[in-house]
Amino acid sequence: MKAYQVLSADSGKRIDKLLTIIQPDISRSEIQSWIKQNKVAVNGVSIKANYKCKEGDMITWSIPKKQELTIHPESIMLNIVYDDEHIAVINKPRGMVVHPSQSHTSGTLVNALLHHYNGNLSTLSGRERAGIVHRIDKDTSGLLIIAKSDEAHRKLQRQFKNREVKRTYEAIVHGVISHDHGLVDAPIGRDPKQRQNMAVVDEGKDAKTHFRVIKRYENFTHIECQLETGRTHQIRVHMKYINHPLVGDPKYGPRKPFVHIGQVLHARSLEFIHPITEERICLTSELPEEFKDVLNRLDKMT
Repeated sequence: MKAYQVLSADSGKRIDKLLTIIQPDISRSEIQSWIKQNKVAVNGVSIKANYKCKEGDMITWSIPKKQELTIHPESIMLNIVYDDEHIAVINKPRGMVVHPSQSHTSGTLVNALLHHYNGNLSTLSGRERAGIVHRIDKDTSGLLIIAKSDEAHRKLQRQFKNREVKRTYEAIVHGVISHDHGLVDAPIGRDPKQRQNMAVVDEGKDAKTHFRVIKRYENFTHIECQLETGRTHQIRVHMKYINHPLVGDPKYGPRKPFVHIGQVLHARSLEFIHPITEERICLTSELPEEFKDVLNRLDKMT
């Protein structure tokens, strides 16, 4: 059981919003679910999510145990770019979730990996993230490294932590970027107003994105991005921050999207040291057809 006494600065805030500030790792929708399950009380009485807190209120809550996910191997086609006994590199299509969650229990990359490799994957991060060393968003396509052993996983994690993995993306953004290249150096954390989004915030984690213009169009720019850090939604947040949000981005883009396929973002290439053989691996993937379609559309508009 956890407890919090409401301060004067918190007075008037909805309880679900206040709890997302107190528990920043928990989404507002999950907290609202706790309230519906009567897991949250104010002064010993159950309340509704829209309850307005008053100074001196004593909030108590217990975190419900999460149901263990049942994850089944599924026969889903994979585009395997590199494969050996220690690691694999997958070219993930747009629209595929990387690992299962309560809202996505099937059709994920992990479901496909468990079937293809017969469970011979690293479980350092648990079965629900079997083999997963790093992630890209559902609507982002491109390259992901998969670990088949815990040893390979640990060594790859160390490379990511030490910023030794070179990750290059391509994206299409709104607006014409005037300078040929640049660096966005701005910390990223939870958006205090919309807790399920990320934003540039003073108390956020260090985040750096290098970008280079590939081609300018009328009102749009095709760019290349290299990540120096790997924060959640980093490229999407940083490009919005400099007023060039990604085309199609449902979270950070304009209300009326230019396309309806999600953010036009592709993880094009990876360079890293093989965790076992110590050979340098350099891999590149072609732009997916939906990305090319947007470029063709822009070409016709100019």
